[in-house]
Amino acid sequence: RMLSGYKPKSDVRDSYKILELEEGCSLDDVRNSYRNLARKYHPDSSSGMADSKAFIRVEEAYRVVLNDLAAKQKSDPGEEEEDQFKSKSLQHRHYLSFEGVGIGTPSQREKQYMQFRVDRATEQVLEYRQQRLESLYAGSDLSRAKDVTKSKKVKITQAVERLVEDLIQESMAKGDFDNLSGKGKPLQKFSDSPHIDPMTHNLNRILIDNGYQPEWILLQKEIRETIERLRKSIVASRRKLGEPMTLSEQKQWDRICEEFAEDIRKLNKRVDNFNLVVPIMSRQMVHFSTDKEILRARKTYEAVMEKVSDSDTKEIEGEEGKRFGWKSSLFKWLKL
Repeated sequence: RMLSGYKPKSDVRDSYKILELEEGCSLDDVRNSYRNLARKYHPDSSSGMADSKAFIRVEEAYRVVLNDLAAKQKSDPGEEEEDQFKSKSLQHRHYLSFEGVGIGTPSQREKQYMQFRVDRATEQVLEYRQQRLESLYAGSDLSRAKDVTKSKKVKITQAVERLVEDLIQESMAKGDFDNLSGKGKPLQKFSDSPHIDPMTHNLNRILIDNGYQPEWILLQKEIRETIERLRKSIVASRRKLGEPMTLSEQKQWDRICEEFAEDIRKLNKRVDNFNLVVPIMSRQMVHFSTDKEILRARKTYEAVMEKVSDSDTKEIEGEEGKRFGWKSSLFKWLKL
């Protein structure tokens, strides 16, 4: 329909009626009428009469009328072309893009138009194949003979494949494949994927052998090392201040918490960059919370202090036992 330039006279009259024009009107009248109708029926317009089907009819009528006017100007050599260097169609992307296909936002219309083009190309390919098959197999004796020959070749190939498969299974049953060299080892010669071309496979192999790592893996490693370093640093800072904290030490701890919050904010930006490049959705990371990390540091500090106090208590008890152990042994000897 789009490639053909022939249009019946009835279609031309209907096109003029759709554009609300009469035959013999000027090119400016056609453009003004199309512009008004496009604003009226286009799906993206704010008009209450928006209709995609009506807009498609208006656009098709506009193309037919333009072709009719161009044909009349060519048939009348005495008439001068007014818009010789101007475009034959209205250059307004809002109404002429995507062949009038689709509704919604421009991005949504673009996706719908791409799907429309794929469907149209598929239909054309299928029609071409059907015509080719009909021309090849038009019912002649020669085509029938070719079909018989091809079917015989297919049958012979399938029979040979079945015979080879039977021989392989028989050899496996006898145990001929049990003592092969390299059993249980990967086949290095045929390790490439059939879905990747040899050049890409060789490049990937070179990168892997030389220790190459993707960007998202390096970012993930860097994020984990950074959060561990920040956690250790804030716990160490809390241990330096001691317990209980004085007023100056409390102010110092507040400054440390502010610096820690700024470091967490920068780390969350790295997390955003990581989520943009990671190829697996399940590997994406969530933001770190400053309050949760500070609470975690306090719990870690309390646990460390409990361990230290327990160890100090055990040492004191051991020293007292060593100090007074000789007296108890002397009293026991005197009693005996």
